[in-house]
Amino acid sequence: MLNFLQRIGKSLMFPIATLPAAALLVRLGMEDMLNIPFMTAAGNGILGNLALIFAIGIAMGFAKDGSGAAALSGAIGYLVLNEGISAINEDVNMGVFAGVIAGVIAGVLYNRYNDVKFPDFLSFFGGKRFVPIITSAAMVVLAFILGYIWVYPQYVLNATADWILNAGELGVGVYGVLNRLLIPVGLHHVINTLIWFDFGTFETGSGEIVKGEINRFLNGDPAAGHFLAGFFPIMMFGLPAACLAMYAAAKKERKAAVGGMFLSIGLTSFITGVTEPIEFSFMFLSPLLYAVHAVLTGVAMVLAFMFDVRHGFGFSAGLIDYLLNFNISENPLMLIVIGLIMAALYFVIFYFLIVKLNLKTPGREDEDELESEDNTTLDGDYDAQAYHYLKALGGPDNIKSLDYCTTRLRMQMEDRDDIDEKAIKQNGARGVMRVGKSNLQVIVGTSVEFVAEAMRKRIDQNNMTAPDAEPTTNETTTTEKRTVSKDGLVLPVTGNVMPLSEVPDQVFAQGMMGQGFAIDPTDGIIHSPVDGKVLNVFPTKHAVGLQMENGLEVLIHIGLDTVKLEGKGFESLVEDGQSVEKGTPLIQVDLDYVKDNAPSVVTPVIFTNLESEQVHLHKEGKYDHGTTGIVTVE
Repeated sequence: MLNFLQRIGKSLMFPIATLPAAALLVRLGMEDMLNIPFMTAAGNGILGNLALIFAIGIAMGFAKDGSGAAALSGAIGYLVLNEGISAINEDVNMGVFAGVIAGVIAGVLYNRYNDVKFPDFLSFFGGKRFVPIITSAAMVVLAFILGYIWVYPQYVLNATADWILNAGELGVGVYGVLNRLLIPVGLHHVINTLIWFDFGTFETGSGEIVKGEINRFLNGDPAAGHFLAGFFPIMMFGLPAACLAMYAAAKKERKAAVGGMFLSIGLTSFITGVTEPIEFSFMFLSPLLYAVHAVLTGVAMVLAFMFDVRHGFGFSAGLIDYLLNFNISENPLMLIVIGLIMAALYFVIFYFLIVKLNLKTPGREDEDELESEDNTTLDGDYDAQAYHYLKALGGPDNIKSLDYCTTRLRMQMEDRDDIDEKAIKQNGARGVMRVGKSNLQVIVGTSVEFVAEAMRKRIDQNNMTAPDAEPTTNETTTTEKRTVSKDGLVLPVTGNVMPLSEVPDQVFAQGMMGQGFAIDPTDGIIHSPVDGKVLNVFPTKHAVGLQMENGLEVLIHIGLDTVKLEGKGFESLVEDGQSVEKGTPLIQVDLDYVKDNAPSVVTPVIFTNLESEQVHLHKEGKYDHGTTGIVTVE
């Protein structure tokens, strides 16, 4: 159920991405801005059809390949469901729930029937063409059922909405705490969808009925904005102050390494309201701090309500939305006062807890166990590595399911407590993440595919026979630092250069894979950034590993979660073992396809085998491929 709900939360991100455009159109078209009524009407065209947009986006998110056929089925499913229910009982109004239900069912049916085959005389209706048909049939049945029984859950939902919207400080406080607590499992989008797009109604001057906190606020509802205002003090002041506290508490020798990261993610939160890079920097390392963060969010929501502040956003509660909606807000300057109070609370509480409890926030980590004398190396022996992982994970019988992505093993465990986390890390893992009650992720690195296949082979054979070659123990040695000058590496692709901490994936952002930088590419040719040779082109062609002449290894990972594309959209231009020079074309990418079918095209460039060396990013912003002076390694 957790996995299922997480998929809904993840799928909601795609339609929610339309919000900034809608909010901007609505706001700019108002009388106090550009006074262009049709622009406001255009924005409301998006906000007024969110249920349909959700049906399309969720269906695409649930479909195993993000197919447009699933999206069409979601749209048809919503239209059939909505009109069918209205014909039975025009007083029933499911709102965004109808879109969510239609999208989920359409996505599930697509995965089940997208390759169905019929006899020749019916073959035209087979495959993906059958999905809208079966979805329509399912929606007819569901419309008949919900047309008669939805009045009861609608009554409960309306009563709940009335309580939340009219419970004053308690209502907004509870919502603020839940909003943050649900982020680790990806369910905050579900509760946000209800508050932002469904709860509350308001009749505009033209007689149009709008629903949801965001839509009502943008259209002038004097009762809307209380459930949005309290986020501004957190995102603009509180979390940046938390960054300052973590920096102040970092070890002296680590301050330089983490200072740039904290400055970058703090500014990102202040300006745009994007907080995930900050929250994921301590969410798993120090759950206590995250619980404190959730409570403080509730406090900020309560304070904003008590001082009668109404403010809203179309994207997130950062400086941009604060200024854009300043003129239609109520008591907006009070948010700065509250923000300064929250900044002080965040800094004092975070710093005290980190130092007093010795919490392992970035910059305070213990020396990596992988460098200790007990650390073992398996030198590419994936069967041996699989054996030791399985042993540390409690054996084959303790693993219910095993999957992997580009860098990590994803498992469902019978007994997650029956694992030896220290042994897992000692055998090469860079981190362990616990998700939900039974899910476990082990950060292995770029060899994860081979390790996972070796583990599967042993699990299928129930083979826990020790490998012939036992791992050897590393001895502490002194090695000369391998450096890269400003001319030693060139930008591999035209695009926007950014710090690794801004990558929307915590494994890369937290440096679990190694140090480096990232690019948001605008060109489809990935070139070699260094002189050296190709270590390996991944079978799915979404990543390539290089080895420099000094032994440093560089991984170029094109996009995020692109392993799921199974090679579609990528064409390899080199082969394993081939010598390359700076500027040699490596991979050709269909950027449009990847953008449509993967969460992000942001491309991390990682040094995967650094020892005592440090990577320094010297340039950020838009640059052409071949640009020098991007990074140095010292």
